Amino acid sequence: MVLHRFLAPALLGAFSLGGCVAAAVGTAGAVGLASVQERTLGEAVDDATASNEIKAKLLNENGYGEVDVEVANGLALLSGRVSSPEMRVRAEQIAWSSSRITDVANEIQIEKPGGFMANASDELITARVRSSLLSARNVKSLNFNIETYNGVVYLMGLARSEEELETAAQRASVVQGVERVVSYVRVREPHQRQAAPAGNTGGGSDEELLGGNVY
Repeated sequence: MVLHRFLAPALLGAFSLGGCVAAAVGTAGAVGLASVQERTLGEAVDDATASNEIKAKLLNENGYGEVDVEVANGLALLSGRVSSPEMRVRAEQIAWSSSRITDVANEIQIEKPGGFMANASDELITARVRSSLLSARNVKSLNFNIETYNGVVYLMGLARSEEELETAAQRASVVQGVERVVSYVRVREPHQRQAAPAGNTGGGSDEELLGGNVY
């Protein structure tokens, strides 16, 4: 798999909310989002269910308070920090335990707790990237999930075309505070989207996974 990196100078830090394991997103919310995203209803429900399942299992274990979980099209992205290599491996095992997960990108770093300020800076970068995508006329921003850790922005989701993905990644790369952008985005071409059955889930032949794991 090809890793898409868009390098940008490290700029100023910032402030926002902490980066703990995110609260579970309800299935009803996923259904609502699916109506305006490229994902089918079945894909959205599967992703939300898998995400909730992984988060709940991590919350049942100690030491995963600064691990973020994002699931898009069957791909689980783990980011954040833990205190030991064993915990990093354990988090990936938990992600794979969900039957709805088809791939895991383990971006967890082995570090001491980052504290409020480190997490706040990443959250503000995420907000800035989201704002940049919202202002792009040729980017459907709701198709992209955004996670940030230590200034590295991870993009996930399902783009309408490679051009849309390239535009989104390039815009993200020039946002203040971004070190680089790593893409885990699938591309679904318009004619293939129309032909896909409503219940189809991620991983089919009409999707191309762009991106790769960085360890």
